Amino acid sequence: MIPTEDASARKREIEEKLKQEQETLAFIRENLEKSDQLTKGMVSILSSFESRLMQLENSIIPVHKQTENLQRLQENVDKTLSCMDHVISYYHVAKDTDKIIREGPTGRLDEYLACIAKIQKAVEYFQDNNPDSPELNLVKARFEKGKESLEAEFRGLLTRYSKPVPPILILDAIGVDEELEVQEEVTLEHLPEAVLQDIIIISGWLVEYGRNQGQGQRVHRVRMRGAPRTRRGPTPVHRHRSSEKRRPSPSMRFYSSTILYDFMNVYFQIRSNQLDRSIKGLKEHFRKSSASSGILYSPAVQTKRKDTPTKKAPKRPVYIPGTIRKAQNLLKQYSQHGLDGKKGGANLTPLEGHDYDLRVKHLNDALSEKHGASAGKDDVLDIEIDSYIHCISAFVKLAQSEYALLSEIIPEHHQKKTFDSLIQEALDNLMLEGDNIVSAARKAILRHDYSAVLTIFPILRHLKQTKPDFDTTLQGTAASTKNKLPTLITSMETTGAKALEEFADSIKNDPDKEYNMPKDGTVHELTSNAILFLQQLLDFQETAGAMLASQVLGDTYNIPLDPRETSSSASSYSSEFSRRLLSTYICKVLGNLQLNLLSKSKVYEDQALSAIFLHNNYNYILKSLEKSELIQLVAVTNKKVESSYRELIQQQIQVYQRSWYKVTEHLTDRNMPAFQPGTKLKDKERQAIKDKFKGFNDGLEELCKIQKGWAIPDKEQRDFIRQAQRKVVSEAYKAFLQRYANISFTKNPEKYHKYRPDDVEDMIERLFDTSA
Repeated sequence: MIPTEDASARKREIEEKLKQEQETLAFIRENLEKSDQLTKGMVSILSSFESRLMQLENSIIPVHKQTENLQRLQENVDKTLSCMDHVISYYHVAKDTDKIIREGPTGRLDEYLACIAKIQKAVEYFQDNNPDSPELNLVKARFEKGKESLEAEFRGLLTRYSKPVPPILILDAIGVDEELEVQEEVTLEHLPEAVLQDIIIISGWLVEYGRNQGQGQRVHRVRMRGAPRTRRGPTPVHRHRSSEKRRPSPSMRFYSSTILYDFMNVYFQIRSNQLDRSIKGLKEHFRKSSASSGILYSPAVQTKRKDTPTKKAPKRPVYIPGTIRKAQNLLKQYSQHGLDGKKGGANLTPLEGHDYDLRVKHLNDALSEKHGASAGKDDVLDIEIDSYIHCISAFVKLAQSEYALLSEIIPEHHQKKTFDSLIQEALDNLMLEGDNIVSAARKAILRHDYSAVLTIFPILRHLKQTKPDFDTTLQGTAASTKNKLPTLITSMETTGAKALEEFADSIKNDPDKEYNMPKDGTVHELTSNAILFLQQLLDFQETAGAMLASQVLGDTYNIPLDPRETSSSASSYSSEFSRRLLSTYICKVLGNLQLNLLSKSKVYEDQALSAIFLHNNYNYILKSLEKSELIQLVAVTNKKVESSYRELIQQQIQVYQRSWYKVTEHLTDRNMPAFQPGTKLKDKERQAIKDKFKGFNDGLEELCKIQKGWAIPDKEQRDFIRQAQRKVVSEAYKAFLQRYANISFTKNPEKYHKYRPDDVEDMIERLFDTSA
């Protein structure tokens, strides 16, 4: 049971809390009433504001709409005025641009092109909006005048500033090769930079104008000189808005893309003329410089120049002016006199030691005495050959330079065709000159003047060396253009091969005429001519081999063809096969020469002189082969050539030595009885001994007298033959004298004992010496 006091306290506590809660509730109710009053007041205020806003809007919107309409009307008026001004400006274009168009673009190309652009826009406006307007004809005439002025400026700039390239600059350009220690590129500048840029701008305008008119598109902007530009390649001077296309103007279609061809024709005609003049100027430079100094500068004969780096000496010069001329003189003398059965004009005696350079000098001096009047013609021939070689190289360099220039001016899809037309005149002139050289060689060969083929060799070799660059430069041109050089090469190879074959046949068929034989048994001019001709081939081994290979002469020389070497193109033959062909050809010439010499030797009645003749010629051939590279070339197909000739030489020495048998047979005891010292000889025996002495003396005197006038040009061989013969005769003579020293066979021994052994040796030592 809860105590009463605690219950009372608990009750009081609860009543106090209830009273507090009631007071809180009354406070909340009072605040809710105030909140309701405030809410009603705010709603009233907002309702009043909304009402006022609606009133304001109802009064402002009509004013705004009216103002907007007025602004639109103002904009329309401004646009209309602007359009009117723009349209009116087209009517004033002809007048505004008249002065500039009449004065032309010279000196103010950018301004002129801007005027042309204005005129072109006026033309397009009248064509689209008022095609019957008289102003259309006026601006079209002005535009046509402007276009003609641009074309005239294009032609004028090219004509005024296109000059032939100076010959010295061309020589410097073609002189840069692998032999230079320092590579310096020589730039051929055909036009001044400022002029070139103007030409590029005009060309670009003409290109874009022709293209756009053909496509019915509108040209919108001409790029001015101040805009960025790349140095290489055609410079586009117009830009098009691809999104803005217009209907093609019917009357503007009249200006077709023929404009392109007009200015490109002008370009190639002017540049073609300058290219041809540059090459002709180079030819004239060679004539003048060669006439004044006689010194040529060429890729064939590399001479030092003060303004170029030092060149390394080539292993073998490509072409030596004068050397071939000397060979030509010699061969011409032989071919024109020997084959016709007439005696040669010069006594061509090889010098002792067979020194090649001295021999050639000797031959040339001898020929100069007989053919002094023709020396000038030969020098001219040298100049012409070297000039033609240079002109071929110059053409390639100049053509490359022309294409680089052309690529900046002519549109890409027209470059090859324009380039083809540009080079035609100069190329045709070079090919015609080459054809004339071939034709002259053919005529000379018909006259049996085989020296003419030596003219072809340096040219043909240079043509083949230049062909890769030639083909690269002419890539993309017409087939007829690219085939001109190969055709000339083929023609030269055919002519050269024919000359080589006919020369070999002429060696074999040279007539045996007594008056054409050397009286002293020295080297025949046929031998020296043939060897000299073959030595000239050393400088052109690949060229001569290719000549033979081009005619597929493997069957002729019984050389098996490699399947890889059966192409009709001479360049497809391997160098080894060509070398074998040339080696076989040389062997054929030497074989023909040997047969002919054997036949000629039979003209001599004296067998000993015949042997000396063959000995001299065989020895001359062998020494000539050994002193040059011919011996290595012949050894390609004939390993025993040296031993063969030595054997032939020894055989002829032995034949010659037999001529002394009629002298030495008197020194033998054959048919002589044995004599006892102190025994008195019978008359018959004394006479036999006298006959021995007399026969020896007479035979010795006769042989020495005859053989003293014979010739053995080679000192080494001459000394060898003298020594061998001196030893044989001297020993036999000494033994002979010793046998009959104590035998009295005559009262006058000095009559029969005319010569001491030393005297005999001295007489033999004077053999083959006319001055003794």
